[in-house]
Amino acid sequence: MPAMKQVTGIFATLLLGTGALLGCGGSAATNAPPVSAASASAEEEDATAGLVEHHRHHHHGGVTLLIAMSLDTLGLTPEQKPAVDQIRSVLHARMEPGRVAEQNLLGTLADGLAAGMLDPTKVDAAVAQLTSAAAMTYDASTDALNQLHSVLTPPQRAALVDKVEAHWSVWQRANTDEHEHLTQLTADLSLTSDQVDKIRASQAEAMRAVPRFDPQEVTAHIRAFGDAFRAQTFDAKALTTGGPATAHMVGWGAAHMAHFIESVGLVLTPEQRAELAQVLRQHANHNPSANGG
Repeated sequence: MPAMKQVTGIFATLLLGTGALLGCGGSAATNAPPVSAASASAEEEDATAGLVEHHRHHHHGGVTLLIAMSLDTLGLTPEQKPAVDQIRSVLHARMEPGRVAEQNLLGTLADGLAAGMLDPTKVDAAVAQLTSAAAMTYDASTDALNQLHSVLTPPQRAALVDKVEAHWSVWQRANTDEHEHLTQLTADLSLTSDQVDKIRASQAEAMRAVPRFDPQEVTAHIRAFGDAFRAQTFDAKALTTGGPATAHMVGWGAAHMAHFIESVGLVLTPEQRAELAQVLRQHANHNPSANGG
């Protein structure tokens, strides 16, 4: 885990160094006053925690979402900014079918929690719908990615690639470190030690229903994207791994989230289920295209 902490720390530094914060409910902070080393460290931790929370619940765009989230703090000139803002809008439009499907999945999970019982058939159908929508996202985004390459300078392209890779590292941490997730949930919901033990005991069985995840498939595509995007010429259509990598990433992330929530919901009190359901609904209502996130 030290290597992962280093990556997320680097990413948070990149993000906070220009006064921007991404995440659900977050907004870009501008004209921030000077801060001490201690407060900067606290802000970095908050930024990382916010990103982990975001990537734990939002999978609809796969790699395209990581790219869209990396468009801030690239040192754009006033002439570049309108073009990049337009490209960002196009990327979010291409991801909209996936976002709507994700909203349905989160709503289905929230409704099941509130009712005290999740319907596996509805949850599986919602995961399949999201995976299907996400599978088409990358191919639909290639023209916008080609335009983005033409707008950015070589240093800006390299900075974008670095941020996409950092987002991918945070995504993996958010979705594969179940111990950290359970620790955060324990704090958020005031879980008892008995509840924590029961959740841990039920997780192994619940996760058997989740398809196998191969992060190397996504890593290979992100590396190929990075190498190609840093080059003088770029054609996103030539990266044929984009669609499969995105479908794999989104399908697994959504299924893992759903089954984790299912295993947790079995041992929560009605009050705790209602609180967690509210958190899921907040994520469901998050629309990054509405605030530039």
